[in-house]
Amino acid sequence: MDAAEFRRRGKEMVDYVADYLENIEKRPVYPDLEPGYLRSLIPNEAPLEPESYEDIIKDVERVIMPGVTHWHSPYFFAYFPAASSYPAMVADMLCGAIGCIGFSWAASPACTELETVMLDWLGKMLQLPECFIAGTHGRGGGVIQGTASEATLMSLLAARCKAVRRVQAINAKKSESEILSKLVAYTSDQAHSSVERAALIGAVMMRKVPTDNHYAVRKEMLKKMVEEDKAAGLIPFYFCATLGTTPSCAFDHLTELGPLCNEENMWMHIDAAYAGSAFVCPEFRPLLNGVEFADSFNFNPHKWLLVNFDCSAMWVKERADIIGHWQIPLGRRFRSLKMWFVFRMYGLKGLQAHIRKQVALAKEFESLVRADKRFEICAEVVLGLVCFRLKVTWSQKVKKSHLETSKVYILASHDATNRFSFQKVLLNDL
Repeated sequence: MDAAEFRRRGKEMVDYVADYLENIEKRPVYPDLEPGYLRSLIPNEAPLEPESYEDIIKDVERVIMPGVTHWHSPYFFAYFPAASSYPAMVADMLCGAIGCIGFSWAASPACTELETVMLDWLGKMLQLPECFIAGTHGRGGGVIQGTASEATLMSLLAARCKAVRRVQAINAKKSESEILSKLVAYTSDQAHSSVERAALIGAVMMRKVPTDNHYAVRKEMLKKMVEEDKAAGLIPFYFCATLGTTPSCAFDHLTELGPLCNEENMWMHIDAAYAGSAFVCPEFRPLLNGVEFADSFNFNPHKWLLVNFDCSAMWVKERADIIGHWQIPLGRRFRSLKMWFVFRMYGLKGLQAHIRKQVALAKEFESLVRADKRFEICAEVVLGLVCFRLKVTWSQKVKKSHLETSKVYILASHDATNRFSFQKVLLNDL
């Protein structure tokens, strides 16, 4: 493929992508296939001779699309949303074309510097404390991770190293292995599984803190556990707070927990993977109050801020604490281009409108559920997640007659063209 053919094929691919997204609701959201379907559709070995572009594109529809779960379909109801937009896709094309491996400033100055500036832009949109903004002389700053899981791991590793140095500064005779065996981390019993996995990778103990009736961690319970562990000779060193938990979008009480962590010399990391995008709206920014006590903060623009995967934004208060743990891989893609394009083409007001529309749809769905006496809301609806259930006890034997064919409105996620819809689901098969 030479430059001339690339121009032609590139335009054809843009048309293919646009047609795919404009007609995505016509495709079945979930593949009706058995595991291993693909192997029989393609040869066992790579071709010896070149094949035509036309044949490859035909196989996209024959082989690939039947096995795709269409995350951007308006009929897709699973998980939190996966953000995308045309500006982000265009920026990704440029990223692929430039093809830099940004492992250092010299490897591609623009890659390093634009990322720093874009994290400052986004941090200012969130009204983060000045200590998290790199600027030209700041001690903090931001970095793009692949996922929130990576950000949690990086913060835990940095906290672990800092705790070891602190203990050895007091008692130089203590070995690193001895200290590591006594370190203990904490997180909510509602936290994402990736937090526990970070502790496993970091080889430290992690205790899960019980939550209140709103599924949030409060100071009293964490303080009780910390005091118990200190009395047992352990070293509390890390707490991962969650803003917008995966099960119910609950919010840990940062203004209570932050001062406690500071008093106990515990690193506080905030995981706001889903909810963080909403903090660009002034009415939701109070949910982030207490971030000033944190050592690090993370959320995923690729979930809700129209920047496609992967793009997980992480900030630290002191770069020196984490400079050896900026990320897992050495190389990095030019991911900040996606943020630059999206922020400029939507503007802050456009991003706020996007968030507000989805929250309004969630509130509309909540009102429909509350109006139906067969269902109940089982967690406070704060943002775009609505948790609801049938009013049936688990011990009760559910008969078919209890679930006569019913219509319930389900909130659909947006697709890449920013369309929204409600869809009807029949419950006669429950």
